[in-house]
Amino acid sequence: MADTAAADQTAPSRGGFGRRGGDRNGGERGPRPAGDRPPRRGPRRDGGKGEEKGWVPFTKLGRLVRDGKISSLEQIYSNALPIKEAQIIDHFLGGKLKEEVMKVMPVQKQTRAGQRTRFKACVVVGDRDGHVGLGYKSASEVANAIKGAMTNAKLSLIPVRRGFWGNKIGNAHTVPVKVTGKCGSVMVRLVPAPRGTGLVAASAPKKVLELAGIEDVYSSTAGHTKTMGNFVHATFLACAATYHFLTPDLWKKGADNKVVYSEFSDFLAKSAERRRA
Repeated sequence: MADTAAADQTAPSRGGFGRRGGDRNGGERGPRPAGDRPPRRGPRRDGGKGEEKGWVPFTKLGRLVRDGKISSLEQIYSNALPIKEAQIIDHFLGGKLKEEVMKVMPVQKQTRAGQRTRFKACVVVGDRDGHVGLGYKSASEVANAIKGAMTNAKLSLIPVRRGFWGNKIGNAHTVPVKVTGKCGSVMVRLVPAPRGTGLVAASAPKKVLELAGIEDVYSSTAGHTKTMGNFVHATFLACAATYHFLTPDLWKKGADNKVVYSEFSDFLAKSAERRRA
């Protein structure tokens, strides 16, 4: 028995399969020195604790907006430039922009391990002055879904044209003409209304119209309006239809055909060189 105990004490450790904490050479694992720790492979995802870095645009349009070459959203819309950074919208409509969470619903996907549940959020943003956006996002947490939907809504922000009912007195208060939007089986039709009528619509499209800056309108719907996503999206498409045609009072006289990127080509080339340096 004594010989067996002595043999067990002199036998080398088997690393992870023997005593806990022993290495593969039979020695005890001690604390790793601070100098032997490998360096981090990249910056922190959160940008550091409490550090807020300035906006660094990664598109040509973002660089033009940050340096003041483009002064308004209408200049972007008139040139049909795609907006791929939400900071562009924050630059022009930072304090005016309001958001409304329309719906948060769970969605599931069947996998080998079972059902994977995520949350899908629908958010509408607008400045109550002729701009409205709609965004969707799915995430594993509700907060992340709402945050992502808000970003997508800013990227899909559109101008909404407003007009008058009858005489052109005061500010534009209603849609200029009858417009229609359709999504799935839901059809929404907006009809101009006299001043003081208010928003004659259901609660879901009323929130979209309020954020778009429309004060008076009649509405009619058809289809399965209980589906909130299609109902809101149809209203959003109806608002977008207000700029599908232009009346003579909106025609540009003596408009030039200059493209924004070609107009500021020298500035963009210099900024690209600075980024490489």
